[in-house]
Amino acid sequence: MAFKIIRNDITKTKADVIVNTANPDPVYMAGTDSAIYMAAGAERLLEERKKIGCIDVGEVAVTPAFDLDAKYIFHTVAPVWEGGGNGEKDMVRKCYLSCLEKAVELEVESIAFPLIATGIYGFPKADALLIATSVFSEFLADHELEIILVVFDKESFVISDKIFAGIDKYIDENYVEETIRAEYSMPEEEAEESAECEDSEPPVRDRRNKRAGNLRPSHLFGARSRECADAMVPPPVDGAGAAAALVGSAAQSRRSLEDVVKNVSETWSESLLRLITERGYSDTEVYKRANVDRKLFSKIRSNKYYQPKKNTAVAFALALRLNLDETKDFLRRAGYALSPSSVFDLIIEYSIEHEVYNLMLINQALFDHDQPQLGD
Repeated sequence: MAFKIIRNDITKTKADVIVNTANPDPVYMAGTDSAIYMAAGAERLLEERKKIGCIDVGEVAVTPAFDLDAKYIFHTVAPVWEGGGNGEKDMVRKCYLSCLEKAVELEVESIAFPLIATGIYGFPKADALLIATSVFSEFLADHELEIILVVFDKESFVISDKIFAGIDKYIDENYVEETIRAEYSMPEEEAEESAECEDSEPPVRDRRNKRAGNLRPSHLFGARSRECADAMVPPPVDGAGAAAALVGSAAQSRRSLEDVVKNVSETWSESLLRLITERGYSDTEVYKRANVDRKLFSKIRSNKYYQPKKNTAVAFALALRLNLDETKDFLRRAGYALSPSSVFDLIIEYSIEHEVYNLMLINQALFDHDQPQLGD
């Protein structure tokens, strides 16, 4: 069981549980609430909802899913955003946690959430996303459950610049100039001169746009401002240490020659198991941090020649908190490399260089840029 983000209409999502941001009273309003009622069968669902009566903010109530491709609808009441000074963030956190605890109680295998309270309730999307993934990370450390975060469109999904504020510049400096050199065989010195001249004559800009497939950073990263492009990873936010929980602490030093040659004949699977032991981790904490389930890890453990997909190999490198040099060696054992011409690889490289190892957070950045997510 694992976590993933998908772009879809939540009423068309297949899961045991569909979560609805509900009205406290037995009526349905606009947005996700109305869409779920219409898709499930408004008359029958409303009749069940009336049996429950009023629901307090942060609490959850359960009804059948009727015409939805699910077993249950969880109705949770979110707070209206009033600036953040009235405990709104704690209440949104409680909404997610109440739903997850109810899912365990009912022994379901999967649950699909919208980004709670970010519609007509006005909760800031970036803060809501950080709260959601923080709760999911903590919960999945102790439970087996598939959690799906359903985003209706790109405008509904705003990644926090508090964590990845410098990623625009990183891709600009690496992906853009590397692709110029690859397409035009431009000498490195000339490419660097080109990078320094944002206001150079149109032919240079045209060549950049052409060779990057029109995926300039302004397109790769949506409409987000680049005012903080030079920022690195910030201190914890909201006093809850949410951001700190998403940041690793592995040193970024290179390996010694002795380390390089010591395990030269290891397969990828053997290397993974050795590193788990050397770093004092348990199997469970590593495969959970890698966002994969127990069945897949059992296959890896039982087959020393196991050939992982690239995103699985990368997920385990992050779960092991490897530095960049160690990651490159670990991936080579599976036949992979990190390329400066790949947006996916650059996001991974940026994350490791800045010691951001939480896969939920990294998957946000990957999803935001239409890249495959990490894990199962």
